[in-house]
Amino acid sequence: MKTKILAVTAVVLGAIAAPAVAQEGTVTGAAGGAVTGAIVGGPVGAAVGGVVGAIAGTAVAPPPAPVVTYVRQQPMPAEAVVIEQPIVVGKPIPQTVVLTPVADDPTYAYAVVNNQRVIVDPQTHVVVQVVE
Repeated sequence: MKTKILAVTAVVLGAIAAPAVAQEGTVTGAAGGAVTGAIVGGPVGAAVGGVVGAIAGTAVAPPPAPVVTYVRQQPMPAEAVVIEQPIVVGKPIPQTVVLTPVADDPTYAYAVVNNQRVIVDPQTHVVVQVVE
């Protein structure tokens, strides 16, 4: 009986959480973790694996080296952009920050914010890397 309740709870939580965390990595991570957990530990493993997979799936992969090199080589903008929040990988910068697309890889853009070069996802404005 406990196993059925736990399995139903995991399914309900998954159904509620999936729309709330619409990032592809999170959903893929949760699904992969749930499947692996179910194979190893049954319904309890599925619930635990789904949560761990969702957490791991939200990790931000660093951009390829040519993107980082391109951003490093670009001149600093004439006007400084300063925002109140800290720059954190995995967190979005304000939508008001103007992004410049990376010429050879439009899946990335960059900006100079708080005197830091940041590479971001142009669709979500999520910081992918702070270039040192």
